[in-house]
Amino acid sequence: MTETHIRGYSGETERDRTTESSESTTEESESVRDRTTTCPECDGSLMTDTEHGETVCTDCGLVVEQDSVDRGPEWRAFDSNERDSKSRVGAPTTNMMHDKGLSTNIGWQDKDAYGKSLSSRQRQRMQRLRTWNERFRTRDSKDRNLKQALGEIDRMASALGLPDNVRETASVIYRRALSENLLPGRSIEGVATAALYAAARQAGNPRSLDEFTAVSRVDKMELTRTYRYVIRELKLEIQPADPESYVPRFVSRLDLSEETQRVARELLDSAKRTGITSGKSPVGLAASAVYAAALLSNEKVTQSQVSAVADISEVTIRNRYKELLDASEGLTA
Repeated sequence: MTETHIRGYSGETERDRTTESSESTTEESESVRDRTTTCPECDGSLMTDTEHGETVCTDCGLVVEQDSVDRGPEWRAFDSNERDSKSRVGAPTTNMMHDKGLSTNIGWQDKDAYGKSLSSRQRQRMQRLRTWNERFRTRDSKDRNLKQALGEIDRMASALGLPDNVRETASVIYRRALSENLLPGRSIEGVATAALYAAARQAGNPRSLDEFTAVSRVDKMELTRTYRYVIRELKLEIQPADPESYVPRFVSRLDLSEETQRVARELLDSAKRTGITSGKSPVGLAASAVYAAALLSNEKVTQSQVSAVADISEVTIRNRYKELLDASEGLTA
């Protein structure tokens, strides 16, 4: 009888503890609700200002919370039709994919969402899904052409270290060339390389023809011929390459100082004012300016090192850097 009484007492104690904990949780939630809806200073009502991200008391003006996160959309709508047209889900569309990223992508790894490997039967099923997915994504020859060209543009841009805005512009140029029927008689690789070269020139992030030839599947003559044809037919306005746009990349690859970069820009500016840059290769002028600036800044760099970085001959550097120094001395005199 004593044991039974003890057991009943212990069970009653557990119930009391559960009841007390639930009551304390309810009191805490009520206190949190009171704190979020009433002012801690004057017990006034609070108002949330979504424009400034603040929670302010309407009576005393106390700022209870600031820099709150706005979890709503970045757009505004004034009627239901506008709201439906602006509402969206998923990733934004991009011209760098042939279907603009609107189709389904199935990963190549045979693993589930938890990182576990799939069974042999599930792997076979996923492989069939990938096969049919690729067939539906590229239904006609135009889609297959566009997919191959955009993949080529992405490969070359990655090899040359070009940013996403250049890849996007090159994709738009290639789409225009495809829509205006400029590809018959020309290779997909040639038009894709010409589009990327034109996009890099337009974005002010140019690369030399030799650099493009090194990563492209077409030779230099075909690249130049296709490039001239594309910009003429599409009426692209592309300014001549500025030698100064090559200077930061050459200085970075040679591990030179900012002083050398500044002096190189000054040498090119003086050469432009004297008019000796017309008709000369911008890559050769930029490399010669970097070499001359390194000499003036007492930094050790050889002509062969600059030649390897800029992919030009040492003879060009020797001829151009003397002209740049003479033009700079002529202006200072």
